[in-house]
Amino acid sequence: MKLMKTLLAATAILALAAGAAQAKQLIYCSEASPAHFDPGPLTGGNDFDASSHTIYNRLVEFAPGATEVIPALAESWEVSADGKEYTFHLRPGVKFHTQPYFTPTRDLTADDVIFTFERQWKEDNKWHAYLEGMTWDYFQGMDMPKYLSSIEKVDDLTVKFVLTEPNAPMLANLAMDFASIVSKEYADQLEASGDLAAFSTQPVGTGPFQFVDYQLDTVIRYAAFPDYWEGKQPIDDLVFAITTDASVRAQRLIAGECDIMPYPAPADIDILKADENLTVMEQEGLNIGYISYNTTEPPFDNPDVRKALTMAIDKSAIIEAVYQGAGQDAKNLIPPTMWSYDDATAADVYDPEAAKAALEAAGVTDLTTDLWAIPVSRPYNPNGQRVAELIQADWAKVGVTANIVTYEWTEYRERGKQPDRKGPFMIGWTGDNGDPDNFFATLFSCSAIGVSNYSSWCNEDFEAAIQAAKTTSDPAERTALYTTAQEIFKAEEPAITLAHSRVFMPMKKTVLNYHMSPLGNHSFKGVDIEE
Repeated sequence: MKLMKTLLAATAILALAAGAAQAKQLIYCSEASPAHFDPGPLTGGNDFDASSHTIYNRLVEFAPGATEVIPALAESWEVSADGKEYTFHLRPGVKFHTQPYFTPTRDLTADDVIFTFERQWKEDNKWHAYLEGMTWDYFQGMDMPKYLSSIEKVDDLTVKFVLTEPNAPMLANLAMDFASIVSKEYADQLEASGDLAAFSTQPVGTGPFQFVDYQLDTVIRYAAFPDYWEGKQPIDDLVFAITTDASVRAQRLIAGECDIMPYPAPADIDILKADENLTVMEQEGLNIGYISYNTTEPPFDNPDVRKALTMAIDKSAIIEAVYQGAGQDAKNLIPPTMWSYDDATAADVYDPEAAKAALEAAGVTDLTTDLWAIPVSRPYNPNGQRVAELIQADWAKVGVTANIVTYEWTEYRERGKQPDRKGPFMIGWTGDNGDPDNFFATLFSCSAIGVSNYSSWCNEDFEAAIQAAKTTSDPAERTALYTTAQEIFKAEEPAITLAHSRVFMPMKKTVLNYHMSPLGNHSFKGVDIEE
C-alpha cells in the first residue's frame, strides 16, 4: 500500500513538471503534511515550512542561515530607553496576495499587525477560537499575554508595542513563525461570509510564494508572487511533495523526482554523499531530543523515580544505533552551541543496578507504563520508534514494562498536551530564535503547561530564574540565571535529555543559493535552479 501511494504521488509530481514546460520549478520532498496554513496557532516545523516561510512575512526576520534579526515588513524600529516600548515603522507599498478567493484593496498597514496579535491575545476577539479546539501555543507558551500591555496604531505605517516590563528576547520573538503578519481585510471578508475556517485552508499573505492548491497528504503547490516587496523569486513554481518515509525521500532525490529533501535517515547519508549529482550540506543542530515525564502522574511525580528511570537508559547505545555518528549525548536542555550552556553539568550515568535499587527504595515495583514514540523523523530524533524500542528493552531490565504508543504527527502532539496523558512522551525542539529563553520558557515554564510543557512541570525556583533572565539585557547576568536554571532542571529531571543531533540537507547540485538555517526551518526565498 505504501509503495502504491508513493508511485501515485510520484506520478502526480511528474505530471506537474510536465505541465510547467518553461517555468522554473523546484520540488521539495517534505517530511509531513501540514495541519493547515495559518502559522499563528501551529507548532510543527513542517507546518511552518508550508506556511510562514512561503506565504507570510514577519515584522522582523532572521538573516538567511543565521540568527541575526533583520528588517522585513518593518523597515526600521526603535526601542525605548526603559526597554518597554518597541515602535515599528512599516515598509510602504507591501502587497498582499491576490487570489481567486480574495482581491486586496489596500497595502499592508498597522491594522494588519494589530489584528495579527490581538486574535492570539484577546479571548473576546472573534478570531481567537475560529477553529475547533485551537490554541495559540507559542503566544501563550512564551508568556506574551504577561508581557504585552498594548499594541497601538500610531499611524497607518507605524505601530507601537508597549510591554509591562522589559523583555530581552522580544525582538527575536517577533521574528518567529507565530508572529507572521496576516491580512485583516481578508479576515473581515471571511467574517462577513461566515466562512472563518477558510482562513486556514485558503491562505493570504505577503510572502515570496502564494498558495495554489493542496492535495491532502500528497502535494502542495505554490507560485512565485509577482508583486513581492523584495522582488519576484527566481523559482516560478514551488512544489512540496509530501514523503513521510526518510528512505523514500532519499530514493526520490537520487532518482531526480525531487530537488531537495530534509532529514535523511543516518544510514542513507553516506550513499547520498557518494552521489556525484548531489550536495549534502550539514551543520550542528540547535536542537534537543527529549522525553517528558508527566510530573503530575504517580510515580513520575517523584524526582527520585524520574532520575532512576533515566539512569536505566543506555543513552550511548541509543545514540550509536539511531543517530549513527550524527548525535551527541544531551546533558542539558539547551545544546552546547548555545550561549549560557553549562558544561559543568554531569552527564547521565547508565547504571541499571543502581536504577533498580532506587526504584525499589521509592516503592516502585512491577511498573507498567505507556511510552510515546514520535511517528516521523525529526532533526532531533531520526527514528522515534527505534529509540522507544531500545528504552523499552532497557527498562525491562529493571522491572519496568513499557507499552509503545503513537499516532499521526498532528494528533500525537495534541494528545501529548492532555493533562491526564499516561506515560513519558517523546518529543524534541529546534530553537526558533537563538535565545536560551526559547528553550527554557517555551518548553518548561509554568505558563506553557498544556501548551508546549509536556511534562506539566512547574518549579518555583526554575521559574524565578528564567523570568528574571528576561528582564535584563546583560549577557553575564542572563548566563548566571540560566546556569541556575540548568542546575535545577538536572536535579529535578522533568524530562530525559536524550541527544543533540547534527543536521543534514541533501540536494541536487543544480540547486543554487540555498541556506541551511540553524533554526531548522526550510526557506526557498532567493533559491534558484541551474538551467
